[in-house]
Amino acid sequence: MRDSLRQKIIQVCKKKIDQKGENVGVSFYAFFANKNDDPELLMEAATWWIQTHQLDHFEKARKIVEMVEKG
Repeated sequence: MRDSLRQKIIQVCKKKIDQKGENVGVSFYAFFANKNDDPELLMEAATWWIQTHQLDHFEKARKIVEMVEKG
């Protein structure tokens, strides 16, 4: 996964945690605007989320941060 996507995931998850608490859930769609202006990046996130890690649609934001930070 490219570094810019890693940073975006961490930033969005930490913001959600700050706003809604430690148990907030996110989906990979949370990292993108409603307009699909970068389908390649969206597919990269979807592949990481769905194929590589077989995550549920919603996962705890703190779990995603930990996974991304560990690589």
